[in-house]
Amino acid sequence: MEERRCPDCGVTMERVSVRDGEGMKPSIATGKRDGLLGKIGLQNTTKLQGVCCPECGLVRLYADVE
Repeated sequence: MEERRCPDCGVTMERVSVRDGEGMKPSIATGKRDGLLGKIGLQNTTKLQGVCCPECGLVRLYADVE
């Protein structure tokens, strides 16, 4: 993942682990799958990476689009 800078402070944001209440890493749906899995409603997903500003505490999530 590329280095991210805080839009408020201008400092380098640090990678952080983000999990939901069940201990799972968050992900987002990126579109319907082809074939049998798509026919039953399953979608492709991608993981999210969290970054946090050490100065102001701003947290952002970025999708792994590569």
